[in-house]
Amino acid sequence: MGITLILLVFLVVAVAVIAAGVGIYNGLVRSRNAYRNAFAQIDVQLQRRFDLIPNVVETAKAYMSHERQTLEAVIAARSAAQSGLAAAKAAPGDAAAMAQLAASQGQLNGVLGRLMAVAEAYPELKANQNMLQLSEELGSTENKVAFARQAYNDAVMAYNNRRETFPANVFAGMFHFPTAALLDIPLEKREQVREAPRVQF
Repeated sequence: MGITLILLVFLVVAVAVIAAGVGIYNGLVRSRNAYRNAFAQIDVQLQRRFDLIPNVVETAKAYMSHERQTLEAVIAARSAAQSGLAAAKAAPGDAAAMAQLAASQGQLNGVLGRLMAVAEAYPELKANQNMLQLSEELGSTENKVAFARQAYNDAVMAYNNRRETFPANVFAGMFHFPTAALLDIPLEKREQVREAPRVQF
């Protein structure tokens, strides 16, 4: 009778420990999936932005024939930003991939800002209906990227908090749940990136 009771208590404790472990593991998986999903929203908005940029360049090209270097810089920065996004899509949350994405997006924002500033000197371009619409869509997309980035960073923080607290940190180490990186803008480019390019057409 005494041995049976001890075995029963041991069995109940073992089941409780296993259930707690499964709950912790599943919580880590849910948190990881949440930040990956949040990154997917960034991907959608950045793809939309990448699709708009060639149209902006083509529209501007007709009016800005003397600004070829600026237009080429926008296309080159777009290509670099697409590469940065591809690396981040392959490993959302990876520190190196997120740093590459942030740097390439900062560079793209810088050349887009210069393009819009140069476009101010061309009254016909400023009045072009196509350019007005594209500029408005680009500005709207910039806002959506900012919101998606904030949602991603919030999800990453929730995941990192979960994986770093006890006892989840034990499971995170055992089952290889690495720390996820925020999508942060490098300090030297922060001002230029946080403000969407000003468009006054």
